[in-house]
Amino acid sequence: MTEIRFESVTHRYGDRPVLADVTLDLTERRIGIVGANGSGKSTLARMINGLVLPTGGRVTVDGLHTARDGRKVRRKVGFVFTDPDHQIIMPTVAEDIAFSLRRTTLPATERAARVAAVLAEFGLAGHAEHPTHLLSGGQKQLLALAAIMVTEPEVIVADEPTTLLDLRNTRRVAQTLAALPQQVIVVTHQLGLLADFDRVLVVDAGRVVADGQPGESIEFYRRLVE
Repeated sequence: MTEIRFESVTHRYGDRPVLADVTLDLTERRIGIVGANGSGKSTLARMINGLVLPTGGRVTVDGLHTARDGRKVRRKVGFVFTDPDHQIIMPTVAEDIAFSLRRTTLPATERAARVAAVLAEFGLAGHAEHPTHLLSGGQKQLLALAAIMVTEPEVIVADEPTTLLDLRNTRRVAQTLAALPQQVIVVTHQLGLLADFDRVLVVDAGRVVADGQPGESIEFYRRLVE
């Protein structure tokens, strides 16, 4: 597994502290992050691929410093946002996936093969020429994930990927994430998604206040919010 390290990490938005002295080694295959709104959990997740940089301490991914080696880090770590409309750029499904490969040196035939393979993997092959804005919420989230997966990252970080979805599409996206061979880190309020994860972190007021097996961490979080 990829080694993700937080070393005495702090972060502030202006005068407001968001994270305080976070030290972590994340090497497990399935890691969940839970916490109340405003707890700092999304900021923690966004630091893994350099979307947010620490104001103190450092974050590294297999020894790559997110502040100094951001481009290399983002080749290793793909990020899926809560709202897929923030990621979908191109007018059709196939074009949107192909757009993720624009900076590679792959020959056109290999690009096309990768796009076709990921369309099939995520159940979107029949929608290749479909306008992206006409997709359902679940299909859009699968497209956002497919557009990340086509670049073959080692780690997927998903920030509340099921928040905007109904129950059927929540299950579909959860099953898709569970089947990925990559290391997966999921921020979620859907505690049931984390039952079979390897590790769950609880974030509160900018600090990791619990860190362990899903059952223990989730029970701690339930007591915390009550």
